[in-house]
Amino acid sequence: MSEPDLTAYSGSRALVTGGLGFIGSHLAARLVELGAEVTIIDSLIPEYGGNLHNVRDIEDRVRISFTDIRDPWSMRYLVAGQDFIFNLAGQVSHIDSMEDPQTDLDINTKSQVSLLEALRAGNPDARVVFAASRQQYGRPQSVPVTEDHPLVPVDVNGINLIAGESYHLLYNDVHGIPAVSLRLTNTYGPHLLMKHGRQGFITTFIRLAIEGKDIKVFGDGSQLRDFTYVSDAVDAFLSVALVESAYGQALNVGGQEPVSLLDVARLCQEIAAAGGGVETAPWPPDREKIDIGSIYVSHDRLSGVTGWSPKVSLREGLERTIGFYREHGEHYWT
Repeated sequence: MSEPDLTAYSGSRALVTGGLGFIGSHLAARLVELGAEVTIIDSLIPEYGGNLHNVRDIEDRVRISFTDIRDPWSMRYLVAGQDFIFNLAGQVSHIDSMEDPQTDLDINTKSQVSLLEALRAGNPDARVVFAASRQQYGRPQSVPVTEDHPLVPVDVNGINLIAGESYHLLYNDVHGIPAVSLRLTNTYGPHLLMKHGRQGFITTFIRLAIEGKDIKVFGDGSQLRDFTYVSDAVDAFLSVALVESAYGQALNVGGQEPVSLLDVARLCQEIAAAGGGVETAPWPPDREKIDIGSIYVSHDRLSGVTGWSPKVSLREGLERTIGFYREHGEHYWT
C-alpha cells in the first residue's frame, strides 16, 4: 500500500499536546510545513522535556497554549474546531513512574480522560492519534513483538500507558471519536531531553559520547533494541491519522533492524569521535528489576494499513542527532 497523501493537511486545524517536547515539536513543524493551522499545548513541567527552543523556527507560525491537559475547561475551548488531535502529552520516564506513581497516573491516565471528555462534549469528529509505547508489552515472550503479544508491563509507566491507550480505543468504539494508538519504540533525534538520563538510555549514550566520556552499558550489552528516528515517527503519526481503517487499533512503530546496546554505544562513540570508550558494568538493583532484556517490534501491521516504513538508518540518525547537539547543546544540557 502507498502512503497517504499528506497534502490533506493543508488548510486543516491540528492540535499537538506536548507540542514543545521531543516528538511533538517535530510533528508541529511538519504540520506547519504542510500548511496546517497548528495549536501547541504544553504545560512545560520542568522534568518532562518541553523546551521553547524546540519551536524556535516556527514560533511565529503556531499558537502556543501553556496549559495542562488535566484542566477540563481549557481543554474544551482548545479542542473546539480542531480537525486532528495528536496527543503526545505524557510522562515517559520508567524510573520516575516507579518513584512517583501518583503523578504518572495523573498525567498518563487521568489527563487522557480529560482530553477525551472534552472531545466527547465539544468535538467528537476530530481524529485523534495517541502516543503509546512498546513498554506496555513488558518482557517479550518472543521477538519481534507483534500487537497480539500480551501486555504485561514491568513498571507503573507501562500500566498507565495501557490505561491511556485503552481509553482512546474505548471512546472510538463507544462514543465514535476516531482514535488510533501508536506504540512507539526507542525514538531518538534532535530535541531529546538531555539534562538527565531518566527518559531512556539513548540520551545518556549520546551526551557521554559528545563529551568524550566513557559509556557504561549495563549487563553484557547483548540486549537488542530497535530505533526509530524522529522524522520516521512523525511520518507514522501523519499517515495513520488519515487512514480510516486504522481507527480503533493499536499499532507498533518500529525501526529498520535490531541492534545490541553494546553496538549502539560503540556507534555513538565512533560518530562523536571525542575520545570516549565503552565498558560493561553490573546492573544497579533498581534498574535490573525493570529491565526487559531484548525487545524489538514488528511494524508489519502499520505498514499494511498505511504503507509506512522507517527510512532513516541508525547511523544516519545518530549523525544528525550528534551534529544537532554539538550546535545547540547549551539549550538542552541544563
